[in-house]
Amino acid sequence: MDWHKRFKSKGCILKLKATSKEEALNEVVDQLMSSKLLPGALEDDARAALQAREELASTGVGMNVAIPHVKLEGLEEAIFSLSVAPDGLEWQAVDGAPVQIVFVVLRPDEPTELHDPEDHVEAMRWIASLARDADFRGFALQARTKAELVGLLREMAASGR
Repeated sequence: MDWHKRFKSKGCILKLKATSKEEALNEVVDQLMSSKLLPGALEDDARAALQAREELASTGVGMNVAIPHVKLEGLEEAIFSLSVAPDGLEWQAVDGAPVQIVFVVLRPDEPTELHDPEDHVEAMRWIASLARDADFRGFALQARTKAELVGLLREMAASGR
């Protein structure tokens, strides 16, 4: 599947203004709201779910990447976002390094016509492979526009990564 197509430029952030993990998650939700990718009725649930997920265990997977991902009741299809924090954010990542690249995935809590949980597992595998790819991480930090950032995802998919 073409996972890169699930990332919309309007839902991504080229330079997070946040100075903390909590602020970053709220900034991403703000972006998803202002871009109308996240239904307004789910705003508070999305914020609460992302914060609760981080309290459970850090989503900082190492190599300067975090992948916060949560289920949301009432969501019809998964929402994907990619954000960059060039200066890095403290995230309590597994390797102790600051996070510069944040993939946020909000998904329905049950199968829907627009969401297959099996496909979601594949999407998360693809995102995890990007997190491990030094070229992807380097180019993501150099992106000058949101379109470039999302274009990088397309390029990675086209190259079989």
